[in-house]
Amino acid sequence: MAMTATPNTLAQFKTLTDAEDYLQFFGIEYDRDFVNINRLHILKQFSLLISEVDQAFPDVNETEKLEKYQLALEEAYQVFKTSSPLETKLFKVFQTKPKNFVSLDDLAKKAEGK
Repeated sequence: MAMTATPNTLAQFKTLTDAEDYLQFFGIEYDRDFVNINRLHILKQFSLLISEVDQAFPDVNETEKLEKYQLALEEAYQVFKTSSPLETKLFKVFQTKPKNFVSLDDLAKKAEGK
């Protein structure tokens, strides 16, 4: 008697919390060290992509939705293989310049002006 894999469900998906859990759920190969360094960024990007999937495809069935979520996770993982978290500016801390920040360029311009 052949064993068939039980298909993943949205209910199972909703119980996942860790980046590794999501990657394993979808059977995506990953580098543990890379995930350890980029975990929050991958999850944040994945969350944004899931929202886009849900908005763009509100009426797809569970299997199709999970397939789209898998593609979204693969994309989120790959984004940080090719660019840094600073370049993607996902988190607010990377988007705003602190009020008490003076750049070296600003200092150089002031020094030249005297």
